[in-house]
Amino acid sequence: MKIGVFDSGVGGLSVLKALYEARLFEEVVYYGDTARVPYGVKDKDTIIKFCLEALEFFKNIKIDMLIIACNTASAYALDILRSKANFPIYGVIDAGVEATKREILDKNKEILVIATKATIKSKEYELRLKKEGFKNVKALATGLFVPMVEEEIFEGEFLQSAFNYYFKGLQSPDALILACTHFPLLAKSLSEYFGAKTKLIHSGDAIVNFLKTHSQLKSLKTKAKLEFYASSDVQSLKNTAKIWLDLHTKDIQ
Repeated sequence: MKIGVFDSGVGGLSVLKALYEARLFEEVVYYGDTARVPYGVKDKDTIIKFCLEALEFFKNIKIDMLIIACNTASAYALDILRSKANFPIYGVIDAGVEATKREILDKNKEILVIATKATIKSKEYELRLKKEGFKNVKALATGLFVPMVEEEIFEGEFLQSAFNYYFKGLQSPDALILACTHFPLLAKSLSEYFGAKTKLIHSGDAIVNFLKTHSQLKSLKTKAKLEFYASSDVQSLKNTAKIWLDLHTKDIQ
């Protein structure tokens, strides 16, 4: 099976990493809209427009399934993308909500969703989690984390200052939903900041479990062949992929 993975930039590589290591597919094509990242500060119509353009790219390379790794794109464009595609499309929000239900059994536990401004504005996580019975759900826009990850700032004083800016006065939640594909790259630092009490939930692990459950996919013996495309500077994307996924040059195209 050949699938596509779409993200607004390099952040979706955190989802790709989980999919790659799960060995669910023979071929994976990743497309990052690096020329127009981030999506999280853009309006709904612009986000949908960019996503539809990405869909045309994937239609031309004949994939069997598309994963929308970007939470912002999943929040605003998933339904319209599905209406215009002849292959299944999955977004990471459905997977994230399902993962939260699986990991947090007590519906009274405190859940904090962190994401881009646009994802938070959509209220998709809050509405879906409350519909599932969760009573203490808070959401916080932490958009500065996106450019930090793009600049490969994963720890250190600058990041801690951002943590203090966003999280000052907050108690450690029982669950922290990393509702942006960039944020798993900050997982180690976030865990250290909030402590062992806080369970981190992110899109990569969530989508793997979601696909295994709903698409009845099983692990293959060999890892997928990877292809990378970008709207700007594809070589930089490939270089980042080699580091984040621990790849050799022969592993990617």
